[in-house]
Parts: sequence; C-alpha cells; structure tokens
Amino acid sequence: MSDSVVLDPVDLEILRLLQNDARTTYRDLAAAVGVAPSTCLDRVARLRRGGVILGHALRLDPAKLGRPLEAFLSVQVRPHRRELIGPFVERVRALPESRALFHLTGPDDYLVHVAVAGTADLQRLVLDEFTSRREVARVETRLIFQQWTCGPLLPPERPG
Repeated sequence: MSDSVVLDPVDLEILRLLQNDARTTYRDLAAAVGVAPSTCLDRVARLRRGGVILGHALRLDPAKLGRPLEAFLSVQVRPHRRELIGPFVERVRALPESRALFHLTGPDDYLVHVAVAGTADLQRLVLDEFTSRREVARVETRLIFQQWTCGPLLPPERPG
C-alpha cells in the first residue's frame, strides 16, 4: 500500500514553485499556475491537510552563524536496541551542532550532519558527545567540502 497522493499538474507546479521560494505570495503563485488566488489558497490548504506540505523551513548559512565546518558522522550503536537508541536519538537531536539525523541500514546505524566552529570543536563534539556514550561503538567522521541543493522533490513520472 502506498502513502502517495494523486496530484494534478497544477498541484505539481504549485509544489515546484513553493520549493524554489516558500515566500511566494498566493497571488503570484496563482498567476504562475493560471488559477484564481482563492483556488490556489484552497489547493495549498488541501496539500497541507493531506500531509504533502509539511511546513516551511528557513535556510541559513552556517558559516555566517559561526559554524563554517560541516561534517557527517557515521555512528554505530551497540547493542542496537530501542531502550538505547531512543535516548541516543533524543540527545543527538538536542545538540546545537546537529543539522540532521538519519537512521540507516548497513554497517553504520546513524548518519549525523553537524555544523561546528572548527576542527577543535568537531573533535570536542565527537569525543564528548559521541564516543563518551557507552552505546556508541564507533564514529567515523567525513568533512563536507561543498554542498549543492538539487531540484524540487516531485513524484516519479508515471509511464505513458
């Protein structure tokens, strides 16, 4: 069973435009997709109610906030049991350096995207917040040299 929602071309264009600039006014959005502003407002409200639109996020430049160094931390948790991973996840999510946390398959259990002030701050974070925890078996660090955003997320095209 799929959780996907049926979207028409106008819905898809609204989603594409909002992903490029979530501050687009309903009037401008409506003009771009060729519907009345009230229709556009109704469609966006329906997409929110249906769980397609989860919210509007503000993107910030970590370097301008004193966190120019970003990294991925691959973390193994042992034993990998609910009673240990729940508190681990909550702790990682509460860290001011954490940008995103992913639960994975494969040899690593978690991938943590962090932003820090520099290498000394990264070392402190790894040693004090990760490897000092008894459930953390291993941490592997990968520095991020550059990052690009990709196109808007849209459903896969259906064949012919």
